[in-house]
Amino acid sequence: MSTGILLMAYGSPRTPDEIEAYYTHIRRGRPPTPELLEELRERYEAIGGSKLDEITRAQAAGVAAELERRHPGEFVVEIGNKHAPPFVEDGVRALHDKGVDRAIGLVLAPHYSQYSVGQYVTRAQAAAEELGGPPFSFVESWHLDEGYLAFLEATVGAALSSLEPAAREDAEVIFTAHSLPERLVLNTGDPYPDQLRETAEAVAARLGLRRFSTAWQSAGRTPEPWIGPDVLDHMDAVAAAGATGIVVCSCGFTVDHLEVLYDVDVECVARARALGIPFARSASLNAGPELIATVSDALFAHIAAQQVA
Repeated sequence: MSTGILLMAYGSPRTPDEIEAYYTHIRRGRPPTPELLEELRERYEAIGGSKLDEITRAQAAGVAAELERRHPGEFVVEIGNKHAPPFVEDGVRALHDKGVDRAIGLVLAPHYSQYSVGQYVTRAQAAAEELGGPPFSFVESWHLDEGYLAFLEATVGAALSSLEPAAREDAEVIFTAHSLPERLVLNTGDPYPDQLRETAEAVAARLGLRRFSTAWQSAGRTPEPWIGPDVLDHMDAVAAAGATGIVVCSCGFTVDHLEVLYDVDVECVARARALGIPFARSASLNAGPELIATVSDALFAHIAAQQVA
């Protein structure tokens, strides 16, 4: 039986000329204002341009190689992005055209929300139904998978160790993920906040952390409230509460993209400097062996669970 794997990611502009179209798609057809577009261009320039598309392709290639190593000839891997080509629908069509017998979708983000991962699932299912196949199932969350937690344990430990001993003594580790609108999460039973907390608690237990917390980052610029606390405000609070250092672990992201390279490496670093508190952030998975192994293991666990059911 041939199995198609649809690895789904957010997508990104590959060149400066694509920024406006990319954000117009995110804004459901509403172009960003000239002021916002200029600010977005400046942010991408500050991080040296987006590497998300390149890293996503490397992640997919790595997973494909690992699946081929374990089960030669059984798997076909395609990419489907939410906001940039190849779109989710393109990835589904590619699997359909290759004639796979079944397909499994996995979003390259560990925590489930109906507003984030759920939207990828809905789009993939709709595309497959329109094409008449392949039948899809989904890995909806991998926020407590062993490989992921082991990576976070190692990288948070390394970030803490990079602080001077005096700063490390009462350092606060802040685990973050992308904020979402409150109305979509807080009153709907959405598991997203709980899953972030569960990841934080699991890593804290492994490291024996005395001070850790969760916060949110990269909220959209809309009039409605987004879930908080925002990481910058939370940094103010933990510094005022006596933290001797701060480590931010953006565990809701797998890739060094704008949310990490700008929102953390620029904005959080500037806030820490203003507070006069030592700061470090943990590394991202990117396309490293830990990501490849974790995603591959999650896929095989999903297949095994289906066979038992």
